[in-house]
Amino acid sequence: MKLTRPLCLASASPRRRELLERFGLEFVQIAPSADESALPGEPPAEHLLRVAGLKAEAARAGHLEHLVLAGDTAVFLDGEMLGKPGEAEAARRMLSALSGRTHTVLTAYVILDARDGERCSGAVETRVTFRRLPPEWIQWYSRLDEPLDKAGAYGIQGIGGAMVERIDGSYTNVVGFPIENIIWDMIGKGWLTL
Repeated sequence: MKLTRPLCLASASPRRRELLERFGLEFVQIAPSADESALPGEPPAEHLLRVAGLKAEAARAGHLEHLVLAGDTAVFLDGEMLGKPGEAEAARRMLSALSGRTHTVLTAYVILDARDGERCSGAVETRVTFRRLPPEWIQWYSRLDEPLDKAGAYGIQGIGGAMVERIDGSYTNVVGFPIENIIWDMIGKGWLTL
């Protein structure tokens, strides 16, 4: 595969970087800042699409010849968004809530042509069912570094994958990007050739 234009990944995520690298794509990676606050009454998919768009626009100014790819991911349980725990006790609470239950991972992405502002976007939902987790596992895993910087307090591509009983939808969406959707969207736009 070959990009027809340079690509800028507007995300600091090493997981998103790895997903692009699997396809042999070359890109620059930056970490743009954007206000990720939800607007009153804003539906989750609209919120994530808006934030991904803000990240893409923030990266656009310094990369005017590039395609800019940005995304935002959230984990939802019973309609409540679970963020990144940041510390072990918050991770323990999240994992206890997820134990034996099904939650939703929603990722929105925006691909922006920095030259003319043309964009392609999407939002992908994946349902993930956890095994019933013994308290000892939850305590042990919550003390690791792995869950602390991940929405929902787990990394499916790491040790956290052992907690998953079933996935309905895109696995890569849970990792960080629905890469299959992104690749086909870019091919459809002529931004990526075979």
